[in-house]
Amino acid sequence: MNATTTPRRSALVVGGTGIAGRALCRELAAQGWQTTSLSRRQAAPQNGVKTVRADLTDPQSVQTALAGLNPSDVFFTAWSRRPTEAENIAVNAAMVRNVLDTTGPSGNLRHVALVTGLKHYLGPFEAYGTGATRDTPFHEDEPRLDAPNFYYAQEDELWQAAEHYGFAWSVHRSHTMIGRAVGNAMNLGQTLAAQAALCRAEGLPFVFPGNEVQWNGITDMTDTGLLARQMIWAATTPGLPSQAYNTANGDVFRWRWMWPRLAQLLGVEPGGYARHPRPLEEQMAGKAGMWRELAEREGLVEPDLARVASWWHTDSDLNRPVECFTDMTRSRNAGFTGYADTLTAFAILFDTLRDERVIPA
Repeated sequence: MNATTTPRRSALVVGGTGIAGRALCRELAAQGWQTTSLSRRQAAPQNGVKTVRADLTDPQSVQTALAGLNPSDVFFTAWSRRPTEAENIAVNAAMVRNVLDTTGPSGNLRHVALVTGLKHYLGPFEAYGTGATRDTPFHEDEPRLDAPNFYYAQEDELWQAAEHYGFAWSVHRSHTMIGRAVGNAMNLGQTLAAQAALCRAEGLPFVFPGNEVQWNGITDMTDTGLLARQMIWAATTPGLPSQAYNTANGDVFRWRWMWPRLAQLLGVEPGGYARHPRPLEEQMAGKAGMWRELAEREGLVEPDLARVASWWHTDSDLNRPVECFTDMTRSRNAGFTGYADTLTAFAILFDTLRDERVIPA
């Protein structure tokens, strides 16, 4: 990568406690940026990162939290899940608008990066992969689907603010992320680690929860460290046009290959796809008490299973009716050559979760 980072640039990471934001704050601080994390809930301290809290849906709360801050760069990694896509659109678009209407008028804002994802190509949760989807690998220049989608609404807010306030922008369409963030609603790696811990405690096999398409089809994933590096590259590389970039590790795999290797890393016996999906919301139903007992016995930091595992999201990812992987040509041609080995990323995550006592050793 031929990126140049100016240490005195100042970053506001919106959603800094989440799976993407946490990794981004760590990378920015390591590179010497003045870094502020904005989130709704109290954040665990990170070296070199200032934290502020606000309700992103409330313009006054955002203005109060950011008073006196004039960041040169905003990295938007937050979202809020609501019962319907219409509500998702209203709330998540407003969150982007509230932040940019607060930071834009200073005239100091140079670049805004927005994290979205493959629902851009697959459609919203309400109709996830069930209607018209794009052919794999997904390309950034494909037209939007003819369906309501809060990612589209967020992009529209970004573009309107960029035109009004005169900053450059980038959109980063990540696949399923591999990263550490307790309390995050979209965390497949941590969810599988919790599943394995419960299976090991009961002496049960580690059963693949997804469908046959995902078991046999090609897919890819996104390490949060790689995503952070791509976002910083897009913000700091001179001459890049404002545009969207797919963000994936660069390797592809099939779950039938990956699953037994994850089982080995997690110390459990693998159970593959067998005739029908076995969703985690069914496999793990009623396990909250067992996790609480496990947490007490093993000295784990989070006894609330709902803050460690997101069964619903992992079930959604592993039961898509179409294969999913992305094309990375655009960012590679522009100079971003970052790469992450997915199996290694999982291994590093599991070691981190053990070290931090999120899962048993």
